[in-house]
Amino acid sequence: MTEPTDLHEHLIDIVGRSGDAILEVYATDFEVTGKADNSPLTQADLAAHRVIAEGLAERDPTTPIISEESDPPPFAERRHWQRCWLVDPLDGTREFVNRNGEFTVNIALIEDGVPTLGVVGVPVQQRIFLGDCNPARHAAYVVEASGRHELRTRPYSPPGITVVASRSHGGTRLEAWLQTLATTFGEVHRTPVGSSLKFCLLAEGRADFYPRLGPTSEWDIAAASAVLAAAGGIVRQFDGTPVPYNAKESFLNPEFYAAADASHPWQKHLPPLPR
Repeated sequence: MTEPTDLHEHLIDIVGRSGDAILEVYATDFEVTGKADNSPLTQADLAAHRVIAEGLAERDPTTPIISEESDPPPFAERRHWQRCWLVDPLDGTREFVNRNGEFTVNIALIEDGVPTLGVVGVPVQQRIFLGDCNPARHAAYVVEASGRHELRTRPYSPPGITVVASRSHGGTRLEAWLQTLATTFGEVHRTPVGSSLKFCLLAEGRADFYPRLGPTSEWDIAAASAVLAAAGGIVRQFDGTPVPYNAKESFLNPEFYAAADASHPWQKHLPPLPR
């Protein structure tokens, strides 16, 4: 296994401290407010944002930061960035509010529109996932109480398919599509889980596929996408093309799927999306 670099260790430290800040709020009777898009916001989101912003600026003061909890500059300025940090201080705020533990801290490095390095912390589990796709320092591992363990996706092995799905964001379109998926792949085994943990289950070799029908933002998935890619998986739009980052004014993602086995010809077998 590749040894962690100084950058890896610094990011792991930032994510760990962010998780501690979140858990301090988690242990209290915190208040929940609403953002302009009606998504929930807590003091934990803001506390984690401050830890991450300060930590990244200390390590890399020249690289700009885009965070869900900050106001990014307009695309006319961002479009010239070849490199930036993309951050979701607390992904899964609904899971945080529901106190089920399925929320994460996410930091991604975007280079030329691609997430090349991602760190995902799971504060309640005291686990931190890291994926680095740079060939010079390639790594995919999870740090937990028992040590540091390599991440590797599993090959797809029919019949049947294990699908991770959102605990808080489903809907009739997804249910209809999963029923159609069963006609192609056989029995669909469902594993509901919140936040960017869905990608991490794929990276650990515990599931095969994650379809996302519905809105997400770039900071929701960038870090975990890098973890999955470094472990051997892929994230694609349903037309088979990569998901772009910092390529338009809006940060909303297209609908996409994530798959553990990058060598499987998913495009040949996926049913069309329902309207």
